[in-house]
Amino acid sequence: MIKPIFIKHIIFFISLIAGVHDSRAQQFISKAAIEFEVKTNLKKTLGDNSWAARMSENLPTFKTGYYQFSFSGTKSLYKFDHWDEKEKIPDFLRKSDEENQWYFDHSSNQFQMQKNVFGTNFNVTDSIMKIQWKLSNENRVIAGYNCRKATGIIMDSVYVFAFYTEEIMISGGPCSINGLPGMILGLTIPRMYTSFIATKVTIDAAKEADIKATTGKNMLNKKQLQSTLTERTKEWFSGDDPESKKWIDQFLWGTLL
Repeated sequence: MIKPIFIKHIIFFISLIAGVHDSRAQQFISKAAIEFEVKTNLKKTLGDNSWAARMSENLPTFKTGYYQFSFSGTKSLYKFDHWDEKEKIPDFLRKSDEENQWYFDHSSNQFQMQKNVFGTNFNVTDSIMKIQWKLSNENRVIAGYNCRKATGIIMDSVYVFAFYTEEIMISGGPCSINGLPGMILGLTIPRMYTSFIATKVTIDAAKEADIKATTGKNMLNKKQLQSTLTERTKEWFSGDDPESKKWIDQFLWGTLL
């Protein structure tokens, strides 16, 4: 017969092991590199006009790129990494994405963004965008992390649907989406036909020396960038054509995101 004192020792040992496991599962990450798969429906973004129909005949349905979100403490950098080479995308639909990057310093509430628009790099510095979020009780697991759903609105009328985890401490996400109590690992923007999903989280892999802002002349703020782009797109399409307006709206949202 097993003595009661021995049973107590076994229970204590099992409890100790379980406690160690729980403490590891509940670790909070303050430095990591996160890979995102970014998928955009090309044919839907082109619209329904005759020009788009002719162009889309030679295009894949989706454009899929992979981006790297690196962060340490309160600073982060999100930038392009590589394409899914199975999809043959023309250079003019690839080049701008390859040049874009976003730097955040949450301690100073500042961000810097480089956006390439038809071959021209625009450098933007401004305060971090504030998004009004509404949390829900819907949950899912992304890249091994428990995530909670939140819904927000950007650009006055564009809904974004995010899944974030509190286990990764920075209040960040793809592009300039931020402001939740943890890291966004899943994001969908239906009106831009684009989804972002974290495929891999590598703890402590971020190189702090690489997490830095862009250096460029003639820095704009976001309002100045929007005014510049609005002026440049005035003559592109007829303002009375609903398809033209839809295309220009998507172009502006994507550039300002």
